[in-house]
Amino acid sequence: MSERPRNDDPDPTDAFDELVEAETDRDPDLAVIEAGSRTLRAQAGPPQGDPIPTRPADPEVDRALRAVEEELAGRWGETKLDPSVKRIVALLDVLGSPQRAYPSIHITGTNGKTSTARMIEALLGAFDLRTGRYTSPHVQSITERISLDGSPVSAERFIETYRDIAPYLEMIDAQQEYRLSFFEVLTAMAFAAFADAPVDVAVVEVGMGGTWDATNVIDGDVAVVTPISLDHTDRLGETPEEIAGEKSGIIKKDATVVLAQQPVDAASVMLKRAVEVDATVAREGMEFGVLSREVAVGGQMLTLRGLGGEYPEIFLPLYGAHQAHNAAVALAAVEAFFGVGSDHARTLDIDTIRSAFAAVASPGRMEVVRRSPTVVLDAAHNPAGARAAAEAVTEAFGFSRLVGVVGTSDDKDVRGLLEAFEPIFAEIVVTRNSSHRAMDPDELAAVAVEVFGAERVQVEPRLDDALEAAITLAEEEGEFSGAGVLVTGSVITVGEARLLLGRN
Repeated sequence: MSERPRNDDPDPTDAFDELVEAETDRDPDLAVIEAGSRTLRAQAGPPQGDPIPTRPADPEVDRALRAVEEELAGRWGETKLDPSVKRIVALLDVLGSPQRAYPSIHITGTNGKTSTARMIEALLGAFDLRTGRYTSPHVQSITERISLDGSPVSAERFIETYRDIAPYLEMIDAQQEYRLSFFEVLTAMAFAAFADAPVDVAVVEVGMGGTWDATNVIDGDVAVVTPISLDHTDRLGETPEEIAGEKSGIIKKDATVVLAQQPVDAASVMLKRAVEVDATVAREGMEFGVLSREVAVGGQMLTLRGLGGEYPEIFLPLYGAHQAHNAAVALAAVEAFFGVGSDHARTLDIDTIRSAFAAVASPGRMEVVRRSPTVVLDAAHNPAGARAAAEAVTEAFGFSRLVGVVGTSDDKDVRGLLEAFEPIFAEIVVTRNSSHRAMDPDELAAVAVEVFGAERVQVEPRLDDALEAAITLAEEEGEFSGAGVLVTGSVITVGEARLLLGRN
């Protein structure tokens, strides 16, 4: 195990040090880089048309947004839960139940929720429906969590929505045993913003689990369950079956359930719940699925089987078999929403479907942010996600040598994640992000040494130094060597690396 010496910048205003100091006491999902960084040699021609918002250019708006972020950060973070929806129900009641103003598609699962939500949103929008999308956590900006018509709400609208409901927060806080949490307040903001827009349909991703999640106050016409695996085991259960029991709570009476491929015991739980509430079930591999897929420049070409028939020649600008399966799930969910497979059997307009999928973006998921050497970001943070990422990067890029940059949270299955990446990483640079939940780099390195061996592990406590070190290692083989870098381990790590590498 080696630690590359570096020359510390003596300037006390160094942005990375400011970042770490400023973020240490904040909610982990508010931990984003909000200041500049010293210029990295790693910066090189990032792609254009970024769907992630920057900080507001207007200083007054930026100050107001920071004030809202600070107030939200003062509440319970998303990792501290009280298994009850009574607080969010009480808040929404005084707000006039905005979540009842539109139909919803509700999404749970362990991996793939956000990418699937973005695909569903794109498909619905292509059919001229006004959409609201609520997802978490964010990659860089808190405003990403609430989107209208495919774009994050503006900072001004985010601030206005918070201020509109703020007086009611105090009222509910005073009535309840515990104050409303960070996630509960954001959930209420999203539902209020969607009603105010108004939207034709809301695409809502659970925060964690299902039954007791703050989003589970909606009656989703369609319930989507992406693949279930082990994550948040201390809160949701230690087996796929137990986790499925918690997540099955989003399946409501007479809804349509769209099930991605699941472990047998998890699928059994979901099917039992569907029978109990008289829900209709569509299963990947049975009623819908991926018929074929081929790697293509910038993504993959798919033939999908939907509930109403086949959809050939679908270009998806995302990498990996897992994204192809997410696309099949998203298509089935939208078909179910439109009544395909129940009220009538026909395919949706193929040109509209093709156009929608071709425009999908999922920042931080197998996202290329630099070339020569190529740097890829992926927010895999559990073993199942890491296995999918490892397969995707191997298939899509074929690097001659791949260097990993890994920064994880301390409550994850770190060994399982590292073991999934061990076959594809020639070397690994362990680091940390600015969150107080980040695993100490030395502790992470100790696990990495057991998995990779000391000669393949390098420690860089600062993320900017870790990126620099990894790019240097990738460049050692020469300009045309085909080496690359994969930054992974946490959504927060990916978000911060994204900014350091020149995105926004």
